[in-house]
Amino acid sequence: MHIDRVDLNLYVVLDAIYQEGSITRAATRLNLTQPAVSHALARLREVYGDPLFVRAGNRMAPTAATRAMIQPVREALQQLQATFNAPQGFNPATNRKQMVVAMRGVVESVLLPELVAQLEIQAPLMQFTSIRVPRRDMETELAAGRLDLAFDVLLPVAASIRHQVLQEDRFVVVARKRHPQLRGGLDLERYLGLRHVVVSSRRSGPVVEDFELGRLGYHRQIGMRCQNYFVALSTVARSQMLLTVPENYALRNHHYHDLKIWPMPVPLQPVASYMYWHEAAQGDPANDWLRQQVMALHQRLQRPRRNGHAGSASSSSSG
Repeated sequence: MHIDRVDLNLYVVLDAIYQEGSITRAATRLNLTQPAVSHALARLREVYGDPLFVRAGNRMAPTAATRAMIQPVREALQQLQATFNAPQGFNPATNRKQMVVAMRGVVESVLLPELVAQLEIQAPLMQFTSIRVPRRDMETELAAGRLDLAFDVLLPVAASIRHQVLQEDRFVVVARKRHPQLRGGLDLERYLGLRHVVVSSRRSGPVVEDFELGRLGYHRQIGMRCQNYFVALSTVARSQMLLTVPENYALRNHHYHDLKIWPMPVPLQPVASYMYWHEAAQGDPANDWLRQQVMALHQRLQRPRRNGHAGSASSSSSG
């Protein structure tokens, strides 16, 4: 059969079903009705004389014919998409694109205000939306184009997901000023003896710093879990609990509360932040431009300098 007798949109449906493993989810991804996706699949089955997908439990599993064709189909679709993404007088000053990014607490609070302030001048008509996406959904959202960029720690991702390190930041400890149990300083015994606030969207389980502490054979007491670092700072300012946090965030936010920053009493591996995007977005002028702005901004947002080291008298001042 000649290609001019086949609707190329059918291959978009094929790719969506392959990635989602479900006609229903493929329909949602493509903003189509489920019958429309089923009809498109039926047309492709007729063209190839093959079922293309068979039900396996609660998923639609690809047949050998689909597995054989899916990579060249996806490459062809990406090449077609690239022709639409090719620069055609792209001008950030007049572009009205909505950019959607997924940022977690610390990165959002440090990066987003500075980024929007910068882009409000360079791209005044663009709209920026920051959302929280579960890590298990990040690849799907990037592949579907519902997400332009994602920011997180280093994660195991598919080869189709590109990533670039933004920065590494060391951990520090934040506590209320004049903490009654820290008058003699913060050593490891006091750190492990006091209770801690952790920030996580999960009900239980260790966070990054707990893995690092566990690697060294230490375990701390968790007094509260919350979903927001600003809430965590507010809690620490009103209690005797401690908060372990990347230094860049602590330096930019401790002045909102009556807080003191202490160095970690035990050295932990620095925490690294990464930027993620889908390979299909490589070459998209808006996506390329935004990534360039983010990297340039991170180079300017070097760790704020202050006199003395964390935990010294000069570093404890809140401004």
